[in-house]
Amino acid sequence: MRNKILMFWAIVAITLVSIGFIVAKPAKLGLDLVGGSRLILEAETTNTIAKITPEVMQRLQFAIENRVNKLGVAETVVQQVGDKRLLIEIPNVTDLKEAKAFIGDTAQLEFKKEGKAPDGTPIWISTGLTGQDLSRSTLTTDQTGQWVVGLEFNAAGAKKFADLTKELTGQQMAIFFDNELQSAPRVNEAIYGGKAQISGGESGFAYDEAERMVNLLNAGALPVPAKVVEENTVGPTLGADSIAKSQFAGMIGLGLVMLFMIAYYRLPGLIACIALIIYSLILFALFKIIPVTLTLAGIAGFILSIGMAVDANILIFERTKEELRAGRNLFTAINSGFDRAFTSIFDSNMTTIITCAILYFLGSSIVKGFALTLALGVLVSMFSAITITKNFMHLIFGTGDLKYPALFGLRKDEIGAGFSATETTRENARFGILD
Repeated sequence: MRNKILMFWAIVAITLVSIGFIVAKPAKLGLDLVGGSRLILEAETTNTIAKITPEVMQRLQFAIENRVNKLGVAETVVQQVGDKRLLIEIPNVTDLKEAKAFIGDTAQLEFKKEGKAPDGTPIWISTGLTGQDLSRSTLTTDQTGQWVVGLEFNAAGAKKFADLTKELTGQQMAIFFDNELQSAPRVNEAIYGGKAQISGGESGFAYDEAERMVNLLNAGALPVPAKVVEENTVGPTLGADSIAKSQFAGMIGLGLVMLFMIAYYRLPGLIACIALIIYSLILFALFKIIPVTLTLAGIAGFILSIGMAVDANILIFERTKEELRAGRNLFTAINSGFDRAFTSIFDSNMTTIITCAILYFLGSSIVKGFALTLALGVLVSMFSAITITKNFMHLIFGTGDLKYPALFGLRKDEIGAGFSATETTRENARFGILD
């Protein structure tokens, strides 16, 4: 009993912490609930890419998705519309200027060497070493304390860089970012190891400038330039009134489920309702801690997981009733009921989690939101049904016999009456016993 009391207070502590997170931390809502920014980008041809092909658009979409993720915004939509346009929807971001500057920037990094134009004018010519050869970029300082951008090349890029510095020993090597000269250091010797730095010249980089460059380089260079051809901010598609109605409908549905549980299972049903409230608080706190961006699809996943949590309690209570009918005492019946129901609960929940994993890794951003909320809900519902409900039932009912069967939705003549013929056959089959 002492362990049950300790578990009870642990559940109370977890619930209070969850309430604290819910109150203190605002929820992240998706574009359909809070609005945001909508941009349409159009891919442009270059000297090396004369035609925008489906493969180019796939690469562009992948690069844009990486950049949007760098903004720290979830539940974004990046999808192709037409032959060479991308639709981008970013929830809760209304600064179009910031979004355009980050998403639409070409972020072209290129190393060049000295050369001459046909008329003899000195120019910088491409060496073939570009941002495509980078593995990552970092923000750091040099020996004088000025901000610099550190570059780490991949295996192919490291070889190119070593060959290039060997070729240009005693000459200048220019570093261009978005077609602007950043620095042109003189190469004193071949540089091996695949690492380099970009300095901001004599005045150095400002922190914000260097950070922006690092973020863009890590997000990946766009395969082709992309210009913004349409931009606007959008309001929530559901609206405040619709959100309020959805919340009201959800409360009505949850209330009806609780009434059914109490009317049919009596005191265990009330315990299940309390466990369900605790489950909802813990799950909603997790959404804020992670954080999960809630869209209408995500809310649907959350509500569906509540239904599955109730389903687990129904399985447990029905198994416990069967044990009581078989004449077992209350403590044994509760333990046996939970043990017998666990396999069914675990199997069904694992099937759901596997489906959620497939949806998350293969689905679009909106589908991912549904899969994530549903998977989290299923995991927390297992803890709620197996731990919280069981602990509360032992604390309230104790370890003796069931003195008031009506509290369990049973009649007195049902207690210890044994299994019916059908139930006996089923139990014998379960344990491999032949009639």
